[in-house]
Amino acid sequence: MEVFLKIHPDDKVAVALKPLSKGTVLTVDGSLVTLSEDIPQGHKFALFPIKANEPVIKYGSPIGIAKEDICAGAWIHTHNMKTGLGDLLTYTYQPVDTTLAPTAPESFQGYRRKDGSVGVRNEIWIIPTVGCVNNIATAIERQAQQLLQGTIDAIAAFPHPYGCSQMGDDQEHTRRILADLINHPNAGGVLVLGLGCENSNIEELKKYIGSYDEDRVKFLVSQESENEVEDGLKLVESLAAYAGAFQREPISCSELIIGMKCGGSDGLSGITANPAVGRFSDLLISKGGTTILTEVPEMFGAETLLMNRCANEALFEKTVSLINDFKNYFTSHNQTIYENPSPGNKKGGISTLEDKSMGCTQKSGSAPVKGVLSYGERVCQKGLNLLSAPGNDLVASTALAASGAHIVLFTTGRGTPFASPVPTVKISSNTSLYERKKNWIDFNCGSLVDGKPMQQLGQELFDYVVSVASGQKVKAEEAGYHDMAIFKQGVTL
Repeated sequence: MEVFLKIHPDDKVAVALKPLSKGTVLTVDGSLVTLSEDIPQGHKFALFPIKANEPVIKYGSPIGIAKEDICAGAWIHTHNMKTGLGDLLTYTYQPVDTTLAPTAPESFQGYRRKDGSVGVRNEIWIIPTVGCVNNIATAIERQAQQLLQGTIDAIAAFPHPYGCSQMGDDQEHTRRILADLINHPNAGGVLVLGLGCENSNIEELKKYIGSYDEDRVKFLVSQESENEVEDGLKLVESLAAYAGAFQREPISCSELIIGMKCGGSDGLSGITANPAVGRFSDLLISKGGTTILTEVPEMFGAETLLMNRCANEALFEKTVSLINDFKNYFTSHNQTIYENPSPGNKKGGISTLEDKSMGCTQKSGSAPVKGVLSYGERVCQKGLNLLSAPGNDLVASTALAASGAHIVLFTTGRGTPFASPVPTVKISSNTSLYERKKNWIDFNCGSLVDGKPMQQLGQELFDYVVSVASGQKVKAEEAGYHDMAIFKQGVTL
């Protein structure tokens, strides 16, 4: 078993794959390196002397600047390195051809909807238009469990605090996200539950929903109902009769849309879990499928790698706007653009935002960027897409679902129990987390440290995702968790 990893030939640092003790002598590229201090798992140590103000190189790219002279064998972390990132940058399109060769088609067992769209779940969703009716939605959900029948996987409510007293982009975001979820094909039936006097009332929301199947989508205005829970249950009963008739059937993996997100990262995330998801993404795209990468602030410092993979200059310009618009969002609120990584990230070995971003973008694999989506925009281009959303786990995962993702792949080195509106696969970067939190974690990428080849692990992850798309429940589903969160930026009236 290897005890450290030098990721790229040009790197000035290596990563400890297990805790290493002071005085340990390691052979790196034919040279001896003696550790001058203890190195925790997932943390970096210097392979060569690095002078103050010189770049620290990992993944073959700068991940920060040395704050002081660092000797070979020394631990490198927040105490002796800092971010090297600036504010808004000027970018030049330097395209790199990363076209993937097609691979053999595969299929999964999914649900074909009447409009031709595809779902991987057959659930009934109760979606409030406004936070005022959240308790009604959850009461209906609770009492409706007796209506589970046929092929219905779950009946779930999605409470949220918005839908009224909002202005500008916040109000627009709420309406778009709610409409996206109402139209999501993982829902075989939807009850839209309104109050009646809210800004984003049902009649307003219908403008965003567009045409819909009246058997699949039902509406209830609580202020117009004598007993809204009783009336809601009757509507869910009719939805259950409709949705319960759907059956799984073979569907090409070219119709799968998978979201990709990471959170609670550690020093192994960019070495194990994120590259494995990147391998999965390439595999799915090679079969004609679609993936979506989000959390824009965690692209800062690695954005040029994505920009140069854009399929054309128009997509490059959209990616530049994607990055700079988010930087402007930070500065407009008088916040530091590079106030990242989190305390948990730092404890796991990530020292700067560049360090985190270089690991985060490993999830994109090597495919060309074929689409760049604004927040709430539904995916329409097959292949790799970039989506505007923040790094917050619940907000970003909800955004992926709203953009059309059937499943979200969520890598983590720290662990989390949260869910999203669609099956959310928790992928651990280390075996210790997988073994300690088996009630949270669905798939372990820590086996890479033990010598499992990346190609094999990527194929195993692909096979697992196909099984989830075909009905296998993830741990959050088994626990009955369903979460959603909407991006809020502005004033509340």
